[in-house]
Amino acid sequence: MELPGLEWLNLITRWIHLIVGIAWIGSSFYFVWQDNSLLPTRDDPERKKLQGDIWMVHGGGFYHARKFKVAPPDLPQHLHWFKWEAYSTWLSGFALLVLVYYLNGATYMMPADGDLSQTAAVAIGLGALAASWLVYDGLCRSPLGRDDRWLAVAVVVLVAVLSYAMTHLLSGRAAFLHVGAALGTIMVANVFFVIIPNQRKSVNAMRAGETPDPVWGMKGKQRSVHNTYFTLPVLFLMISNHYPIAYDHPHSWLVLLALSAVGAAVRHVFVLRHTHRAKAWMLPAAGAAMVVVILAGTASRTLNAPATAASDAAPLTAEAAGSLTPVVTAIVQSRCTACHAAQPTWEGFDAAPMGVVLETPDHIRHWAGKIHEQAVASDAMPLGNVTDITPEERALLGRWIAAME
Repeated sequence: MELPGLEWLNLITRWIHLIVGIAWIGSSFYFVWQDNSLLPTRDDPERKKLQGDIWMVHGGGFYHARKFKVAPPDLPQHLHWFKWEAYSTWLSGFALLVLVYYLNGATYMMPADGDLSQTAAVAIGLGALAASWLVYDGLCRSPLGRDDRWLAVAVVVLVAVLSYAMTHLLSGRAAFLHVGAALGTIMVANVFFVIIPNQRKSVNAMRAGETPDPVWGMKGKQRSVHNTYFTLPVLFLMISNHYPIAYDHPHSWLVLLALSAVGAAVRHVFVLRHTHRAKAWMLPAAGAAMVVVILAGTASRTLNAPATAASDAAPLTAEAAGSLTPVVTAIVQSRCTACHAAQPTWEGFDAAPMGVVLETPDHIRHWAGKIHEQAVASDAMPLGNVTDITPEERALLGRWIAAME
């Protein structure tokens, strides 16, 4: 679609999403730290009602925070609610899905080897968001919800099924971002449907002169803990569209799960540090796990790379590469420049994506590294292979780039 100012709208929405996302994650990190750093309040007359307190110094001032086990004796006049950070993050993120994917669904969401229609692609994306929350919420409300360990296993299985389904139905980039959007939807729905309503029940009970039910706080806390462990995986998925080495991997759903597991493990180390239970080996272990993921991913990509005829795989001399420059230019111009041109002719593009213009041999040499990353080492470009570039053409581009370096 050609909409006036669409690129500006995309930029502003992305900026807003980043700002409010930082606000939400920042407040989440702070309260998780505070919860796990509380010390017993031995000299407080209300020690039976307090879970603990913490003294802090920041910005030149001292702070004293206390947490009640259920609720304070009296409701304060001013009570701050933490909710709009979460709601704004989801709303701006969903707006980005609409701008980037749903308005151009057939181009951006269709896998290279499929013929997914725009309507079907959007339906799959929206369905994934709704279904993920409904299944997750059902698990939490089921008997599994009474055992945090088994519930955690069930949630991991849910994420695995979601990752497998998305990476086999949508393009790699769209799949990763939709898994992230589904987890983000679960997080904000936890706030909207469970945490805030239960907090309102507690406030309303106090206003009615009643003692709030501790179960309301326990259920909210359970969902809040889940949100804590989703945070770093969601951040990884938010930036994953820049890295075809992950989303275009032949086993991309396993890459997604492995990197998400590393992120959740690192978040767990942060949580343990709050209570001084983290061990020195934990973060290095997470780093080692990351190295294992990289090595396994690289080996798997190599084993799954399509075989190339010996004549095609032979390296080119500089002289031979020079003679092939017109052929390479023709390939790029026929497969890439509809979008990557000073004046793109592909519908929906007012400017070359990422500023990459590929109209001349000099342009192609300048962007050789990006071409290799996106179209040779991976099948990320052209999007959905809409211009039908062949494996032989990709191989020729790779040999030419190698010889020209």
